[in-house]
Amino acid sequence: MGRPKMRSALQGKAPGLTAERILWDAGKKIVVGLDEVGKGAWAGPLTVGAVVVNPKKRITGVRDSKMLTEKEREILFDRITNWATSWAVGHASNDECDELGMSEAQRLAARRALDKLTVSPDKALLDGKWDFVGGGIAQTIVKGDATSLSIASASVVAKVTRDRLLREASEKWPEYSFSSNKGYPCPRHREALSSFGATKFHRRSWRFMENLPNIGEPRRFRYNPQFKLFD
Repeated sequence: MGRPKMRSALQGKAPGLTAERILWDAGKKIVVGLDEVGKGAWAGPLTVGAVVVNPKKRITGVRDSKMLTEKEREILFDRITNWATSWAVGHASNDECDELGMSEAQRLAARRALDKLTVSPDKALLDGKWDFVGGGIAQTIVKGDATSLSIASASVVAKVTRDRLLREASEKWPEYSFSSNKGYPCPRHREALSSFGATKFHRRSWRFMENLPNIGEPRRFRYNPQFKLFD
């Protein structure tokens, strides 16, 4: 696929390599950007993308995944993965989100993504204020998905990969419209839950399970070691 035609709303809003160049100049040769998708969804995995940009080749058209249409993201996915020095995706399943809680699930997905890379990063750039990587290699950047090419690329890779999984899930559970809502709450998703209950693909420790009819998959309760009870 070729380069997508740039919509006027996206022009002049390209992420750059300022943060990456500062780190390269400081001797951090391998810099990886990471971003997550799916944290607020009611179904499906939490997904973290990891991309090591190629400093020797240019790429154009990359934006934060939230700014792009599904078609634009699909086109960019192939361009990014063919251009990057290394890239990977890690998931924490809906079951793991239930069992671990969302913070630990995100750390797990990030570790899995980093472990799949073909290079060992010297530094990791993360969107936001929270270090979900650890190990002393992280640098957080508020609005990093809009300003860092590494993070923006990771956001596209994560989003496209997870969306493909949700489209597959929609074929198995068509009533829930996962192909369109990607597991997030929306009227049709809520209606399906009220009519059919939850599936094995849902995060069944979440509060939306409280008022569902006694059909479908049962609610889960996650053990809270701090209070020695299930919440």
